[in-house]
Amino acid sequence: MLSPEGIRASFALLVARVRGGDLGSLPVAGGLVVIWAVFQILNPVFLSAQNLVNLTMQCAAVGTIALGVVLVLLVGEIDLSVGSVSGLASAVLAVTFVQLRWSLELALLAAIAIGCAVGLLYGFLYNRFGVPSFVITLAGLLGFLGLQLWVLGATGSINLPESSWIVYFARQLYLPAWASYAIIVVGVAAYAWMRVRQARRRARANLVSQGYVEIGVRAGVLLIVLLGIAWYLNLDRGVGVMFLFFVALVIVANAALTRTRWGRAVYAVGGSVEAARRAGIRVDRIYLSVFALCSTLAATGGILAAARLAAANQSSGGGDINLNAIAAAVIGGASLFGGRGTAFAALLGIFVIQSISSGLALLTLGSSVQFMVTGVVLVLAVIIDSLSRRKRAASGRA
Repeated sequence: MLSPEGIRASFALLVARVRGGDLGSLPVAGGLVVIWAVFQILNPVFLSAQNLVNLTMQCAAVGTIALGVVLVLLVGEIDLSVGSVSGLASAVLAVTFVQLRWSLELALLAAIAIGCAVGLLYGFLYNRFGVPSFVITLAGLLGFLGLQLWVLGATGSINLPESSWIVYFARQLYLPAWASYAIIVVGVAAYAWMRVRQARRRARANLVSQGYVEIGVRAGVLLIVLLGIAWYLNLDRGVGVMFLFFVALVIVANAALTRTRWGRAVYAVGGSVEAARRAGIRVDRIYLSVFALCSTLAATGGILAAARLAAANQSSGGGDINLNAIAAAVIGGASLFGGRGTAFAALLGIFVIQSISSGLALLTLGSSVQFMVTGVVLVLAVIIDSLSRRKRAASGRA
């Protein structure tokens, strides 16, 4: 076990970070616990294995779109067109696969390529002409919505074959129980090994590092929690492969942001564009890459949504998808001011959004209440972000 001195030191460090405005994921995690507790009290079905499996699967498509929004927010910009881009990608997939008889793999590639091209266009316009991202992507929201309607044509709706593997992937593919447990064990072992390597590097550099016992305790707690979640989900259908795909995207994005030169440059640009430029960072390339990744992830989310619905239509990417993706990124902890947040903001934020939606649906309350509750949660998230930013500035951590 950890020594009493080590426990006190860790607790003191946590308190110091919170007082300094570095709240991390504490507000959203606490808010999620409150939301789940309230809905469970109001309707005991909410935390049933069946409903939680449904909740995870509902998170995958919009969560993937929100992940792209997080990347844009990290550089202090915004993309208002992610919903339209996702709808356009779903339309391209349906038309090329069903009407033009392309292979599914080629149709998927075309849909993702469309999303990437949109992001590259945004990046070019932003770098070349200095047009604010708000204006560029607002124009994209309208323009690509029109292009989506044109691609779909007069029919307005195209069904994807139920027998296609992409629909099976999104609707019916779940991990066997043993596979979910094995993936968790391997993942936690990899996490622990990376922590050990990091501690060794810091120790060789004479920097403060985590002790091996502390790393082992944290990895053990994480393993128990994840195995418990998997066990509970396996009481019903289990862990959906589409949800696992979304989680994998989050982990890859987090690794890219925290362990690569590109990721450090993203945070640097979000913190101060001028300072990043003077440090030799090619700011224009960072903006181009971030816009391209955002639109590519939006297209990927659109494909997942179309596969789950087994159709692409005029409402694909519309409704509340655009707003929910942006709200999820902000609620999850990505700062609107840039430079702060993690890829896990998309995962946490979309769980909050979908939990509200699922809970209100079980209470048979309309979408009007859902919009109002989500709006209140979004405002609270922005207020917390603003207050923590002031505290960081006051404590010299901004």
